[in-house]
Amino acid sequence: MSGTSSREEKLKYLVQLLPEKPGIYQFLNSEEKTIYVGKAKNLKKRVASYFTKTHENGKTRVLVKKTFDIKHVVVKSEQDALLLENSLIKKWQPRYNVLLKDDKTFPWICIKNEPFPRIFSTRNVIKDGSEYFGPYTSARTVKIILNLVRQIYKLRTCNYNLSQENIVAGKFKVCLEYHIGNCNAPCIGKVEREKYDNAISEIRKIIKGNIHSVISYMKNLMQTYAEEFKFEDAHDIKEKLVLLENFQSKSEIVSTAISNVDIFSLIDDKEYAYVNFLRILNGSIIQAHTIELKKKLDESKEELLSYAIIELRNRLNSTSNEIVTPFVADIQLDNVKFTIPKQGDKKQLLELSIRNAKYFKIEQEKKRAQLKGQTREIRILTKLKDDLRMKEIPYRIECFDNSNFQGSFPVASCVVFINAKPAKKQYRHFNIKTVEGINDFASMREIVHRRYKRMLDESTQLPQLVVVDGGKGQLSAAYEALQELDIVGKVAIIGIAKRLEEIYFPNDPVPLYIDKNSESLKLIQQTRNEAHRFAITFHRTKRSKSVVKSKLEDIPGIGTKTIEKLLIEFKTISNIQRIDPEYIVKLIGKDKAEKIEKFFMTDNLNN
Repeated sequence: MSGTSSREEKLKYLVQLLPEKPGIYQFLNSEEKTIYVGKAKNLKKRVASYFTKTHENGKTRVLVKKTFDIKHVVVKSEQDALLLENSLIKKWQPRYNVLLKDDKTFPWICIKNEPFPRIFSTRNVIKDGSEYFGPYTSARTVKIILNLVRQIYKLRTCNYNLSQENIVAGKFKVCLEYHIGNCNAPCIGKVEREKYDNAISEIRKIIKGNIHSVISYMKNLMQTYAEEFKFEDAHDIKEKLVLLENFQSKSEIVSTAISNVDIFSLIDDKEYAYVNFLRILNGSIIQAHTIELKKKLDESKEELLSYAIIELRNRLNSTSNEIVTPFVADIQLDNVKFTIPKQGDKKQLLELSIRNAKYFKIEQEKKRAQLKGQTREIRILTKLKDDLRMKEIPYRIECFDNSNFQGSFPVASCVVFINAKPAKKQYRHFNIKTVEGINDFASMREIVHRRYKRMLDESTQLPQLVVVDGGKGQLSAAYEALQELDIVGKVAIIGIAKRLEEIYFPNDPVPLYIDKNSESLKLIQQTRNEAHRFAITFHRTKRSKSVVKSKLEDIPGIGTKTIEKLLIEFKTISNIQRIDPEYIVKLIGKDKAEKIEKFFMTDNLNN
């Protein structure tokens, strides 16, 4: 009782010390681990409410009971408190805070800060002066925009340093992209810097959604070319216009009267809340995303919505100055107007957002129902299928690894997992046959080709997933082998790099990062570790046998077949030396047995 009393006295004292200012507070357990983070307009008033009244919610009562210490941070405003709370929840993931069940990283479109800029998609934002647009909630949207840009503007994709000095010095040669008409070769001075930069300016407008102004500019330019009898240039502009107008016609125009507005809606049940986000720019929906929140305490709709607004606006880089919601959220943001529409276009958009949240809720409930009736293994494989965006569940996974010692004794391994469990009887070792020296990429290509050519020849069922131990280089080599065998698309393939456990896909420079605690990532790691262990074991055995063989091969009159007989029977040289000579005579004959005995006697004398 005295322990409980001292805890309560300590907490009472800490509450009295709290200021009546906005900030965040942390509840810590007896092990000094943060179990809850909250925000407050008035720290003293909010924290005191936990310890001065009886709570109906059982989880809240347990939280209070497990709290042994209180820490706090004072901030300038409620908005700062919201931002800090959101950041700390993501950092510590306290047990009693809302759990965001969404760890996706979103792609951006980058215009690289360099002469004759490249334009590409990436999930890594680097502060190097480059421009980043996004993030995009749909990788398909990014692909469509980049394909459109590459069709209209023949931009470079190489990573050469195209400085004026390098171009004038003739350091570069045109590549295949130029010959097939995908690049205008700025590397050899075939494009003026000003013309290239003008194209980048137009692309910047397209990415921002200002397609109308680009179309208007191109129409005027086409007219000018026609009047100057530059019909080839006019025709080129016309083809670009057709592509742009087709792209614009496919954009979902919701209301030309609405621009730069965020729409948020929320629906919930006892355990979960679902928040949908729509971003409207220039009358079109340019972003749409739904998240699922796992409730931990008796959180109100207002609290859940405020958390989601901060989270999604941060993640999706939104700076809209108007937010539309279905009810008053427990949040105030600087220079942001909150609207609860009763009718009109904004009301219709809010209803669309609510429908999206409902559809997402139904999908998530179906997934949970399916997983509930599945075994642990099938649940993991289903999660792996979703994480890797596969078409089917990977019931059979095969993983490859290489091993060599300073270029000597190159070997490889293939391990097999069936229903997420090792199938050790189906493991296979490979001696590298066609590669000389240290060449992990060529070795990987050889073993993958040999493995699946044999399976195709024997009409054996192929795996659903192939895992390669290594990054882009090893993956590319293995992928080439699958291409040669014409099984790309029939077999999914990924590479796993050791440094940050990135998952690489063929022809995609941007890796996937799966949650470190995810069961699906742990399964991939298990296959990789098992393949590595199996390859190393085989490599050590081969090296030791090589040393043994080399010594036996020094015996005059003893051939390879005799050596293999001895090693199969007695395993090691020390066993051969210790064994009764009569056993050796019975195995290989008296003459050879005497030669071996004489060799070892001489060898021992010399040593």
